[in-house]
Amino acid sequence: MTKANTADNKPASELIDERIADLGDWRGATLRRMRELIKEADPDVVEEWKWMGTPVWSHDGILCTGESYKAIVKLTFLKGASLSDPAKLFNASLEGNARRALDIQEGEQVDTNAFKALIREAVELNVSGAKAKTKSRSKKVEP
Repeated sequence: MTKANTADNKPASELIDERIADLGDWRGATLRRMRELIKEADPDVVEEWKWMGTPVWSHDGILCTGESYKAIVKLTFLKGASLSDPAKLFNASLEGNARRALDIQEGEQVDTNAFKALIREAVELNVSGAKAKTKSRSKKVEP
């Protein structure tokens, strides 16, 4: 499923295709592969294009974003701190209150089963309507 989020009303899926083609290197191939895994894990995922050029995958709320930088492809899960991540895929934004990210470098392989399980868990969290767990900012007061 796709959703148009642009002024020229191009479908988000087309814009994501264009981004992957424009990258034209390992980052495009990595983003393409992660997109495929997201769709395999959740056939009902909605693709969106937000924030002036960021691929976003949603199901009853945002699951993750896909950004490309010079040295990494970053998949940021908005409620990542609430996900169990037993395979320890998250390797970035670990100190954030709600988000967690997976930074993928050139040549790095991601455990496909663990990644798809993470997507499915994110879908379950969104569908449940549960709020993301956040770190408590309150300080303990000693008597």
